[in-house]
Amino acid sequence: MDPIQLLIICAQAGMLVNLMLIAAAYMVLAERKVAAWIQGRVGPNRVGPWGLFQSFADVFKLYLKEDVVPAAADYKFHALAPIISIAVAITIYAVIPWSGPLVTIDGHSYGLAMAPQMNVAILIILAMTSVGVYGVALAGWSSNNKYSLMGGLRSAAQMISYELSMGLAVIGVVLISGSLNLVEIINSQIANGWNIMYQPVAFLIFFVTSLAETNRAPFDLPEAEPELVGGYHTEYTGMKFGLLYLAEYASMLAAGAIMATLFLGGWDMIPFVDEAALLGLAPDSIPMVVLGHITFVSKALLMVFVFIWIRWSLPRFRYDQLMNLGWKVLLPLALANIAVTGICLLLFG
Repeated sequence: MDPIQLLIICAQAGMLVNLMLIAAAYMVLAERKVAAWIQGRVGPNRVGPWGLFQSFADVFKLYLKEDVVPAAADYKFHALAPIISIAVAITIYAVIPWSGPLVTIDGHSYGLAMAPQMNVAILIILAMTSVGVYGVALAGWSSNNKYSLMGGLRSAAQMISYELSMGLAVIGVVLISGSLNLVEIINSQIANGWNIMYQPVAFLIFFVTSLAETNRAPFDLPEAEPELVGGYHTEYTGMKFGLLYLAEYASMLAAGAIMATLFLGGWDMIPFVDEAALLGLAPDSIPMVVLGHITFVSKALLMVFVFIWIRWSLPRFRYDQLMNLGWKVLLPLALANIAVTGICLLLFG
C-alpha cells in the first residue's frame, strides 16, 4: 500500500474513533437535556456554558473512580465484556458512508468513512450486531451475580429474537436497490426516491428492532431497575461501567445513521431534487460533499432524538409482551413485507 494511502487511512481511523467517543459522551448530555425539557426541568447547566462541559466532567469522574470487581467474579471475562461492547459499536461506524468522497487518489475514494464501498456492508452490520450480544451476556455471567446473570440472559434472548426481524426488514431495501453496498443504496435513492416511500413497513420494523437491539426503552429489560437493580452492569464501576454506557449511546447513533442510509436517502437533501444543479455546483465538489455530510448527520441525530423522546414517553414492556411483539408481530410482518415487495417488483419492476 502506498504510504500516502496508509496515512490517510490511519487519519480516518483516528478521526472516526475520537469523533464517535465524543459524540457518544455528548449524547448522554443530550439525553439529560431532552429529558429535562420533556419533564419541565432545566437539566445540567452548571459545568461550562449551558452545561456543555458536563460530559467531560462525567468521564473524568468515571475515570477516577475505583475499579471494584466482586471476589467471586471471573476477572478476565468481567474486563473483556465492556471491550467487546465498545469494539462492536466502533466497528459498525467503519462501513457507514457519512458523506460522498472528499478526495480520490489512484482510483481510490476517501471520505469520512473507513470502508464505505464495501460490497457486503449490510452483512457486516448485521454480523456485528449479532456479536454485540456477547458483551452484554458475558458482563452478566462473569459478574457472578444473579441479577446480572438474569439481565445477560434477557439481553441474549431479546437481541437474538429481534435480529431476525431486523435482517428481514433490510431484505426489502436490498431487493429494491439491488445491492448490499451502502453507497449504491444511497445512489439508488437519489435516483428513484427515498426507500421510506417504498418500504414504510420495513422502516417501522427496523426502527422498533433498533430500539430493542440497543436496549433502549421501552425495551430496556436487560437493565430493568425495579426487578434487576441495574441488570448486567450492576457489578461494574469506573471506566468499565463507562464503556458499557458509551457503547449503548454509540450503538444508538449508529442505528440512526444506518436508518438514514437505508431509508432516508443518506446525504440526499430533498427527494427527487437535484440539489447540485439547483445550487449551481458540481456533484463531487467540496461544498456539496460538506452539505451532504451535514444532511446525513442531521438525519442520524433526528433519529437519536426520537429514540430519546420515546424513552421518556413510554413505559417499559413486560418480558412476555416483548417476546410476543418480536415473534408474533414483527417477524410475520417482516416476512409479509418481503413477499409483497417481491410481488410488486415482479409485476411493476
